[in-house]
Amino acid sequence: MRKRLNGLKMIASAAVLAALCVSGAGADELSGAAETLRGADVVILGEVHDNPVHHQRQAQILLELQPRAVVWEMITAVQAEGLEAGILGDAEQAAKALNWADSGWPEFGLYAPVFAAAKSARQYGALVPREDAPEVMSDGIAAYFGTTASVRFGLDQPLPKAEQAAREEDQQINHCNAIPEEMLPILVDFQRFRDAALAAAADKALAETGGPVAVITGNGHARTDRGLAVYLAKARPDAEIRSLGQSEDGQISGQFDLVLDAPSVERPDPCLAFRKDG
Repeated sequence: MRKRLNGLKMIASAAVLAALCVSGAGADELSGAAETLRGADVVILGEVHDNPVHHQRQAQILLELQPRAVVWEMITAVQAEGLEAGILGDAEQAAKALNWADSGWPEFGLYAPVFAAAKSARQYGALVPREDAPEVMSDGIAAYFGTTASVRFGLDQPLPKAEQAAREEDQQINHCNAIPEEMLPILVDFQRFRDAALAAAADKALAETGGPVAVITGNGHARTDRGLAVYLAKARPDAEIRSLGQSEDGQISGQFDLVLDAPSVERPDPCLAFRKDG
């Protein structure tokens, strides 16, 4: 156990070092990105979850912007309430406090520099607890949020038919064309729910701290044409919202205010899980 924890510290230290030692055009690029995002009430920092460069950039931008609050896709509201600055600066303590090993997210060493860079901010979690997922799926997203919140975030209205169809097609592609057609509307609804949950957490953080607020989330939620910005803008039409998307080898889906590119990382074929012979 001790060796594993020491290894975690070494991974986190290496990631922090990489984040702080951005050189040449990389440093200029990050500085320019921070300036583009500066001044917004809510800054959304997208990522591909297992790409270390994306997390290094997020950490550096947080250090530049010094937001008053940070919203995390990866943790629940209850988990966020238990985080303290001292814990966030220690990868071992933070991973333990968040029970990260059982979370299903990529190794904590990737996220350690981001949490450390956010330690001076107030923390907010937007992850839907696992035990709530069946209720969301069965009762619908509007019912889960309640009437007032659903109207405020626009969840009471169905998507336009063309957008619904496009989103269902995306879900099918993202799931390697292995999802029964009757499940696709449910997956689209759940994606909308997660977007709205992030928007609600950002809305709460903005109300309680005055902002600026940073949101750490995947690119799918960070996109401005579909993601959390759409729902937050409905609830707060006067708020200035800016979003960073992070592509791999020039590939990214959706619209963003700013996109930074990085090399892709080696990862198993995600479609293997859907193949019976895989």
